[in-house]
Amino acid sequence: MQYGAMQLLSMFLKERKIQNQSEHTLDAYFRDISGFIEFCYDKNLELNQVEASDLREYISFKVERDRLNATSVQRHLTSIRQFMKWAQQGHHLYMNPVDDFKVKRQARPLPGMIDIETVNQILDQKAPEKPADHQRWLRDKAILELLYSSGLRLAEVQGLLIRDIDFNRMLLRITGKGNKTRIIPFGSKAKDSLIEWLKVYRIWMGGFTADSPVFIAAKGQALSTRQIENRVKIQAQRAGVSVDLHPHLLRHCFASHMLSNSGDLRAVQEMLGHSSLSTTQIYTQLDFDRLAQVYDQAHPRANKSKL
Repeated sequence: MQYGAMQLLSMFLKERKIQNQSEHTLDAYFRDISGFIEFCYDKNLELNQVEASDLREYISFKVERDRLNATSVQRHLTSIRQFMKWAQQGHHLYMNPVDDFKVKRQARPLPGMIDIETVNQILDQKAPEKPADHQRWLRDKAILELLYSSGLRLAEVQGLLIRDIDFNRMLLRITGKGNKTRIIPFGSKAKDSLIEWLKVYRIWMGGFTADSPVFIAAKGQALSTRQIENRVKIQAQRAGVSVDLHPHLLRHCFASHMLSNSGDLRAVQEMLGHSSLSTTQIYTQLDFDRLAQVYDQAHPRANKSKL
């Protein structure tokens, strides 16, 4: 398979050279496409068997190993899609797998917004197989789930302590801007992710106390806000999503998706902890049962799981 595929690549590059494309462009094509061919060869996968899931797996592999940024990810995708389309149109393949490549250049989203399907693509991506990367993914997935599940600010995720999580009632105690405290729900998928991450936490540290930070690096120190931002971007790139993902964008998506599904502006404001709500109002006026009911009915990832 590899020999035939590399022959096709050579033919593809010759045609591009005839079209007077630059040596720099030809070198980029070769690196991007030959890397994908090697990946297919290692999986014993013929080119005419390639599906979108294989392309996403390859991009995930490249992001993890080479730390590709969003621009490099898009360039890889473009190179591979052009090669596959060329091979199909030249009748070198017996099918057109490029039509199945759903990871395409996305239209620029509205400012501050990505759709539910894109969020799910990031959160439900395949976990890495390498043990160390798999453990970091479980931590990062818990971070992502909380950001989207509860609309937390970056600093609120970074400052979250073990004692702030009520697993039984699926509630978080959050200290936000101005030291204002609010209690907000989190969903079953976030709960599952937190439980899996805390298993890794015990492996790394042997255990934790009520005052331990929830999200740490392998050596035990709490992740910084910059580290959390970087991990969020890396996992979006792994998923093949050409969006500059950052924690505040997930908070914005949480608010929009909740409001779209529930129409309950008051409940969403309570969960976001907007400055118009005082600490006293939160503790004396908030109906936690009603808030949880709105959340369960409206949040895309709030379905109860069976543990």
